[in-house]
Amino acid sequence: MSPAPLRERLRKALPAAMRARDRAAVSALRSALAAIDNAEAVDRPTSADHGLAIGETPRGAGAADVARRTLSDADVERIVRMQVAESRAAAATYERAGETARAEIMRAQAAALETHLTG
Repeated sequence: MSPAPLRERLRKALPAAMRARDRAAVSALRSALAAIDNAEAVDRPTSADHGLAIGETPRGAGAADVARRTLSDADVERIVRMQVAESRAAAATYERAGETARAEIMRAQAAALETHLTG
């Protein structure tokens, strides 16, 4: 049996981290899930309603929605790995600035995400 997709593992880990009151993991998981969601977003073409009369333009909730981008498992993993790298880089920056407590938090966030990565 293959492991669950990374995004699903992250979503399932979030409530567990919240129950455990693991602030670093909660922050890292929320940030990674938001980054994945943002990567799926697409811009609505400005020409979508071009040439329509006011009465013909889409109205109501969701009338102007566009389909979201579909990310592959590799895309999701790449995003999470970027989040880990950014956390590690921030930790190094904080360490150089003498902010060891902040550096430790950033390392904990990176570690929380790394536990969900395979390979």
